[in-house]
Amino acid sequence: MNKIAITSEGPTLKDRVDPRFGRAAGFIIIDPETEKHEYVDNGSSQTMAHGAGIQAAQQIADKGAAVLLTGYVGPKAFQALQSAGVKIVQHLDNMSVQEALDRYLAGGLDYADEANK
Repeated sequence: MNKIAITSEGPTLKDRVDPRFGRAAGFIIIDPETEKHEYVDNGSSQTMAHGAGIQAAQQIADKGAAVLLTGYVGPKAFQALQSAGVKIVQHLDNMSVQEALDRYLAGGLDYADEANK
């Protein structure tokens, strides 16, 4: 199974899913087969006036993630993620990273077919 990226307000699986994609505090990248994970700080994108979502999408693609779990993704970032072959699940705010991962692995989430408006 391919890696999963989850927007996170902090570096642990107990932290909350960051509802923002491009300006998320960071991303937890998880290999679901080995359960190993790493935290990727998104600090440089948070301060950008424009293009934060596209830069964040590049980070996700560079880490080899095939799926993104997050709160909301804007139109430009959504297109960039789709171009990189990353499937997107949105509306996962108000839960921990671990809860979002568990729900995804249980098959209880649908992929988004359009950006958040």
